[in-house]
Amino acid sequence: MAGRGGLGRPRRAGTAAGGDRGAAWPVGHDPVSAPQAPLRFAGYAAIFDKRDSGGDVIRQGAFARSLTQRAERGERLPLYWQHRPDRRIGWIDAAIEDHRGLRVTGTIDASAGLPARALVTRAVNGLSFGYRVTAGHATPDGRELHAVDILEVSLVSRPMQPSARVHLAG
Repeated sequence: MAGRGGLGRPRRAGTAAGGDRGAAWPVGHDPVSAPQAPLRFAGYAAIFDKRDSGGDVIRQGAFARSLTQRAERGERLPLYWQHRPDRRIGWIDAAIEDHRGLRVTGTIDASAGLPARALVTRAVNGLSFGYRVTAGHATPDGRELHAVDILEVSLVSRPMQPSARVHLAG
């Protein structure tokens, strides 16, 4: 990802995000510099009853037990960059099942660098999650998941569920 869209290269002051020197930002303003404070975000890590690109369908209630157990143990869900456990970039502050899916809110660390810039510039806006299946069954088209143990949420370039998206929150 570092080579696309200029995210991995420093940009000269006064150059717009697309590299067009005719559309300058105010002097001293770099739209893709690392945020100085943690970023708050919200979005859906999972969408219920829609088949993902791997053939899985998550059913409503699939996260309930895992989320309750984590809360009872006082465990926070980590936020990873592209499912890489060596790149924890923040934490999930709340994860709630609603009628649509698993809605999450969280914080990206100010020190996250590229992932934070990618979210700010909307170069990356997908969410995904890591899990273990605890109840489900195979179907002709994939799997139906009735209960999962959620392990992490990730900011990703290409979510398995195309509707699993994230946005900055106030």
